[in-house]
Amino acid sequence: MPEPILISIAAALAAKGATGLYDLVKRKFAKNPAAIAELEAAASAPSGTQPIRALAERLQSAGAEDREFAEALRTEWEKLPESRVTYGGVHNSVTGNVTGKVIQAGDVHGNITL
Repeated sequence: MPEPILISIAAALAAKGATGLYDLVKRKFAKNPAAIAELEAAASAPSGTQPIRALAERLQSAGAEDREFAEALRTEWEKLPESRVTYGGVHNSVTGNVTGKVIQAGDVHGNITL
């Protein structure tokens, strides 16, 4: 079972919102068609699904084989807002063309009207 941080990194990679992180992993996996296939499969997968777990496992294996990659992966991860979310915390990340309203809130007791 991969570390929880690797699951989070895999989910961020799947969203492709973390460009530096995605580029780092894509370069690492460039000569490994199976690893690239897992990266691409995760891109269309919802968080918490098998493709995300498979990518996290691949990241764990790659990090175990290459300590420099493991360090670079964590360094890139720490640059992202997602890395600072703690249990019970709230994090919204809005990217791309968005229409409508976005609300970021912790505990809400009662209604929200916009």
